[in-house]
Amino acid sequence: MIKAIAFDLWETLITEDATTARQQERLRLERIEQILGVRQAPSPVEAGQAGRLSYTQIESAYRALWHRCFDLYWSDDRDVPCRRQIEHMLEELGVAPSSLDEPTLAELERVYAHAALEVLPRPVTGAPETLERLKQRDMVVGLISNTGRTPGYVLRQILDRLGLARSIDVMVFSNEHGECKPRASIFEQLRAGLGVAYEEMMFVGDNLYVDVYGAQRCGMRGIHFVPPERGMAVAPPVDHEMEIHPDATITDLGELPSVIERMMDA
Repeated sequence: MIKAIAFDLWETLITEDATTARQQERLRLERIEQILGVRQAPSPVEAGQAGRLSYTQIESAYRALWHRCFDLYWSDDRDVPCRRQIEHMLEELGVAPSSLDEPTLAELERVYAHAALEVLPRPVTGAPETLERLKQRDMVVGLISNTGRTPGYVLRQILDRLGLARSIDVMVFSNEHGECKPRASIFEQLRAGLGVAYEEMMFVGDNLYVDVYGAQRCGMRGIHFVPPERGMAVAPPVDHEMEIHPDATITDLGELPSVIERMMDA
């Protein structure tokens, strides 16, 4: 008996194209420059000269931050709060986080975290309707997201604005949990929140390794979703040297109810 169905987030329920991703990045960088640029100038006379942090310097630190987080955390399937990302970016700029007051640090975190809330991603085709159909079937619905630059407290608001949150009972985000898919602990937090056994769960995601393998190793059924149009929010490839065989593969979220029926009849 399948009582619960859970989903990956990016490229499974929501997606963003290259234009949206660039707009979000530009928004982050411009607002970080507004906060840091003048503040780091030694004096008003030198503002805009050598003492002022430039957009180019901030952009370089922003890109270096991604590689630093991957090397320190994400490559080991660990994650950190959004504030730690801000601290690492400041370190890349040669600015000691302790040299900034709390309101400034909080504002840096806000503009960094909220860019995707101002330039919204869009639902994957069929996602709202599929979630509603599952709720109508009295399924409990869960979500796990490896978060990247947009933390869980913002993703909850995004899902609410897109009309998806009302159909999701439990959400688990890696930056809050501290570990990422495919670590068993993040699936366990979801399972406990949904109040079902692993064998009563199905997990749907676009990534064979973190989603399908991560779910199957815990005893769930793993469904591989191959979207007909893939956006920009794709996890870096992992050389896992495994053959991963999903319990089913779908190219349209609308196929899920029939997949559930087949598995219940098996």
